[in-house]
Amino acid sequence: MKNYRWFIVTMLLIATTINYIDRQVIGLLKPVLEKEFDWTETDFARIVMAFSAAYATGLLLMGRLIDRVGTKWGYAIAVIIWSLAGMMHAVVRSVSGFAAVRMILGIGEAGNFPAAMKAVSEWFPKKEKGLATGILNAGSSVGVVAALLIVPWILSSYGWQEVFWITGFFGFIWLIVWWLVYELPAKHSRVTADELAMIHEGQDLAKQPAPAIKWGALFRMPQTWAVVTGKFLIDPIYWFFLFWLPSYFASTFGLDLKKPSLPLMVIYAATTIGSVGGGYFSSWLIKKGWSVLKARKSALLIFALLEFSIILVQFMTNVWFAVALLSLAVALHQAWATNVFTLASDLFPKESVSSVVGIAGMAGAAGGILFPMLIGSILDQYKAVGNLRGGYDVIFTLCGFIYSAAWLIMNFLTKQSEPK
Repeated sequence: MKNYRWFIVTMLLIATTINYIDRQVIGLLKPVLEKEFDWTETDFARIVMAFSAAYATGLLLMGRLIDRVGTKWGYAIAVIIWSLAGMMHAVVRSVSGFAAVRMILGIGEAGNFPAAMKAVSEWFPKKEKGLATGILNAGSSVGVVAALLIVPWILSSYGWQEVFWITGFFGFIWLIVWWLVYELPAKHSRVTADELAMIHEGQDLAKQPAPAIKWGALFRMPQTWAVVTGKFLIDPIYWFFLFWLPSYFASTFGLDLKKPSLPLMVIYAATTIGSVGGGYFSSWLIKKGWSVLKARKSALLIFALLEFSIILVQFMTNVWFAVALLSLAVALHQAWATNVFTLASDLFPKESVSSVVGIAGMAGAAGGILFPMLIGSILDQYKAVGNLRGGYDVIFTLCGFIYSAAWLIMNFLTKQSEPK
């Protein structure tokens, strides 16, 4: 079968989509569950924090596990854990019970990106890794949109317990197909000799560490800290886009969040374009003859510089001009995220990719815990003086500068990896 690698990346896209559907369910059911169990906002916050803490820890643990047992088994273990945890939400009743199953869900879901990126490193040549990563990373956007469509329908047709049962079952359907179709390219009966030669063509950078890098040694390598920087400083901005933009539009432009919101749908749909487009762009540069690292870093620099446009949001008085700028901002963010993920597979042998992605992912999750505290503090201060929009303006400006700061650090840390 020709181009079987693209079927593999489709499986990764579907897995990522299911991952984000299962993650989003509790947020969409929040009003129902609050009424059912008489939760306070503090109760729900504890449940959310349980997931966040487990996800951060799980990225570190699952990345190491996947490198040890391999992509096929590692991905399967992750999907089994998060799918069972998703279903278990239907049978718990207490805040501590929900927190416990959210922790299990977080540990399982943490295996998705380390496993997916390891699969990309095994199945794609350097010139296609960016596009492949962009496609699978688009699952995070597709999953959010799919959850918005699926969850209300199941809820209205059956009930909240059934939402957890049915969405949790999606993972097991995927797992059956995965187990039947996945194998290393060299061992796969559906891979032609020509495709195998293409896959193996220059997969690793010439000046790359030897395979089987010890886990502890990764922390002493500047390349690891380059990827960590790209995740720690930038991942939290996406959570700001995800959790605060609705309230920004409500307070600034009077958007009614009780009704379907076309402005927000447009903005979040742009993430898919950025994810695929960002991956395609760096892959296109490589096909034009650029070195792998030069292409990735140049793409990241362009995205970082364009991200300064988010500062202009503070001057917008028309909702659709603000939508246009924020759509560009979230698209550029996903383009950045795609190339940072791909950079891990460029700088390290495939035997260590999952570990590096796990370490960097944990850093991103840690940043995702710290940055919201800063956001809340800024907004509270400005709200106290009756200028909430001014608080958002400060945050937009801060976001615009962070990308370039991250790039400068990453560029310095990867100097030794550049071809001489």
